[in-house]
Amino acid sequence: MLFMKLTRFLFITALVGAVTAEPLSAQTTAQDSTGLPGDNFNLPGALEMFRKAGSPEEFEKLINTEDNKVNNLDLNEDGNIDYIKVIDKKEGDAHAFILQDAVSETENQDVAVIELEKTGNNNAALQIVGDKDIYGEQVIIEPTAEATPAPANTNANVVVNVWAWPAVRYVYGPSYAVWVSPWGWRARPVWWHPWRPVRWHVFYPYRAPYRHHYVVVHHYRVARAHQVYVPVRTTSVTVQTRHQASVNHYRATRTTRTTTVQGRRGSVKATKTTTKVRKRKR
Repeated sequence: MLFMKLTRFLFITALVGAVTAEPLSAQTTAQDSTGLPGDNFNLPGALEMFRKAGSPEEFEKLINTEDNKVNNLDLNEDGNIDYIKVIDKKEGDAHAFILQDAVSETENQDVAVIELEKTGNNNAALQIVGDKDIYGEQVIIEPTAEATPAPANTNANVVVNVWAWPAVRYVYGPSYAVWVSPWGWRARPVWWHPWRPVRWHVFYPYRAPYRHHYVVVHHYRVARAHQVYVPVRTTSVTVQTRHQASVNHYRATRTTRTTTVQGRRGSVKATKTTTKVRKRKR
């Protein structure tokens, strides 16, 4: 009799544990997923492809290659992955490599921008900034020292010198011609074929390999490159309208404080953004 009661107690305990575990798992997934298009573009993965590429043209090919697991975007909602083109806007030693989605024949939407500056002889710094219409806010990610693992959302003080990256050396070479992707809404390279997007829980784990190599920060290190980009930022009315409710909901749970910080060379300024998640009322 005692054995039966004990068995019954253990069974009920296990059942309660199984029931309570499901909401916790679902809650974790809900917190990780913003429900915005940015969930489907791997910013750290894009930086890794830039590190591997020998030129902006090769970088464009790498982010649009299915096996690299960078792009899962379908902004025009036709059931196929969109092609992301790369456009370099250059002023002096500052480059803004715009990652842009041709949403229709008449509309383009910026997904992110890699902002790169030469900071001295044999020195360069860069960041990738996710567009606020795609990510709900500007998401800034930069490389960290590969031998020093850094957790996400850390405001690291060490600036990684990316001068040794092949694409960086290439764009600062004397023979570099500014890269502007020739591809558009109907024109696609012969090697590229669209594929079907996968669900969030399938795509999210592909960020894991870059967790210790790239870190989220909340300030601009490359102010001049950011100033190059801001006037040419491109948005799509279709994308804004389609995702406005989700973006508004996302922003409603966050408090953003913006200040101005002095650039490295004195005359250059950039915005500094600090974001905190508001506690929901119970």
